Amino acid sequence: MIHLHFTAADLTRVRFAASPLTETVASLRALAAGRQGRHLHRPWIDRFAERSGRLRKRDLDLLRALVRPEGYIPDFLVPPPDRRSSTFADALARIADTDPEVVAQELAHLAGHRVAQQGPGREGRQALLQALLQRPDAGIGPVTEALEAYHRVAIAPDWPRIEALLNDDIAYRLDALADGGVDRMMSNLHPSVLFAGQTLTIVKYYEGHADCGGRGLLLVPCAFAWPDVLVRTAQPDSPSVSYSPRGLGRLWEEQEHPAQTGSALAGVLGQTRAALLAQLDLPMSTSQAATQMALSAPTLSVHLQALRAAGLLASRRAGRQVLYSRTELGDRLLSGAGRQADA
Repeated sequence: MIHLHFTAADLTRVRFAASPLTETVASLRALAAGRQGRHLHRPWIDRFAERSGRLRKRDLDLLRALVRPEGYIPDFLVPPPDRRSSTFADALARIADTDPEVVAQELAHLAGHRVAQQGPGREGRQALLQALLQRPDAGIGPVTEALEAYHRVAIAPDWPRIEALLNDDIAYRLDALADGGVDRMMSNLHPSVLFAGQTLTIVKYYEGHADCGGRGLLLVPCAFAWPDVLVRTAQPDSPSVSYSPRGLGRLWEEQEHPAQTGSALAGVLGQTRAALLAQLDLPMSTSQAATQMALSAPTLSVHLQALRAAGLLASRRAGRQVLYSRTELGDRLLSGAGRQADA
């Protein structure tokens, strides 16, 4: 068990953030876990297998040595985001700015970690880690280079939809906070997480205690954290807990676009608006939806406003973004179009 102990000041400093870097790092575990058999992220794993030829083998080998299927993940790989929404480039820059001595200490810890080093190939992994330790920068250069290449191939193509799911979860948690305070917000983060008596307890394979000490807590919904919970307590940053967002099961669902099925809805709304309505089962900003639809943001904005004016979409502000999602009327309209296409 990990026990995070709160003070009254910490409870006023609980915040949320979505992190493309955390998703990138955690996805390496999903790859390892999903090599055989059924897996929640199987559609993504299969798509990555088709794209993986674009990556150098040495980069994947390095990342797999750094992020093991279980056990310790070096803290420098997952720096806590400063803002609710940050870019992958910003997070990568924070890794590049990490003190090499800190990186060296964490790599040495990883090399000797009992749980992380389970499984075949231990000698090869340790040789890779030792080569990093012998560099003046403790390997920060090749690590950031490998992460950037992997993110571009593995995560960036799907980031708009992943980010939409994360923002949807954050909105739900903030609504729970408004309705019932911190207790309600924390009540269903994850089956292995319990908040009681100003202590957040996370089921793990070891026993540990950490005081938030006025630093607050950072909650990071992370699609690829499933089925685990990732915990970071390194000073001086705020402790962070990465958990699976609500609705994760629909992340990789294929969205049936009425424009592609020849439904009458496309004839009424137009192909672009019908496809856009189908896409917005998850809340998305204009730029996210534009990326998904391969349209310019100004063009897409016109379609969003038209669908919103018709009552088929609703909008809400999340930080500096405005997120759009289907209304109940939009759901019924799309569902009816689907039934008509099947008739």
